[in-house]
Amino acid sequence: MHVLVTGATGFVGGRLVPALRAAGHDVRALVRDPSACDPPPGVEVVQGDLLEPGTLAPALEGIDAAYYLVHSMRAGDDYEERDRNAARNFREAGSDAGVDRVVYLGGLGEDGDDLSPHLRSRREVEAILSEGEYDLTTLRAAVIVGDESASFRMVRQLVSRLPVMVTPQWVGNECQPVAIDNVVAYLVGVLEAPETAGGTFGIGGPDVLTYREMLVRTADAMGRRKPFVVSVPVLTPKLSSYWVGFVTDVPSGVARPLILGLKNPVVVTDDSIRDYVDVDLTPFEVAVEMALAPETQTRQSVPHSSPTAEEHGGRS
Repeated sequence: MHVLVTGATGFVGGRLVPALRAAGHDVRALVRDPSACDPPPGVEVVQGDLLEPGTLAPALEGIDAAYYLVHSMRAGDDYEERDRNAARNFREAGSDAGVDRVVYLGGLGEDGDDLSPHLRSRREVEAILSEGEYDLTTLRAAVIVGDESASFRMVRQLVSRLPVMVTPQWVGNECQPVAIDNVVAYLVGVLEAPETAGGTFGIGGPDVLTYREMLVRTADAMGRRKPFVVSVPVLTPKLSSYWVGFVTDVPSGVARPLILGLKNPVVVTDDSIRDYVDVDLTPFEVAVEMALAPETQTRQSVPHSSPTAEEHGGRS
């Protein structure tokens, strides 16, 4: 199958591209700056920008299926509008090109909940893409555990640098983190499972944890003393993002939407994806150990230096 990957130099896309090649697909990587991409052998690199619709038709020519893995994670109030515009441009170009399937990686969260802006934007992108003239498969994930995940980097560095943490009370909410290798396996697997065309599926690892438990278990995996976590109702996401930006290398503009997302429990309520795609799920502690040893993971492309981080859906 001839496949296009958007966000091919991002956290998820950079791992998906070689996995698709290994599965026997012909892969085309859409990037804004080809000089920043060092793809595996046999991968075609094309220049394009989802915010520049005129660049998309050549990238989608002859494509059977496409992966949509781009989200804006940058300071500013306009990231939701940028995401909407990018999704509309891709929807129209994909429909015009006659693409058969699109696979989108979004975020978990119940539709009836008061979703954070971060998760709400993912759901809006999902709705926009669903209006295209192709079969959309949506996978919804929570925190993706991997060495380049913004969410996991934040957790890891907080555990490393703060023996005592004052956090929002949402730290007691539940989350179902998933290893990056499992996410990639699901992304490849749905393309090979025609029954998933047109479906929406939650994906997660085998463990359901509170964010507090994630901090403690990450400390255990790192051989660190367990942090003392104090949750208070008066700590706002804005204030939290400032101290996260001070203590870690995650910019406050990226940390804020991630912290806002803590207010929503993100747990898989329907695991029907496992009826179609068989993935050997990685326990949280093992996923953390793998993320702490990135040299054991295969990474074939180089990330952008752009201030707009291309994140894989979910809470990456």
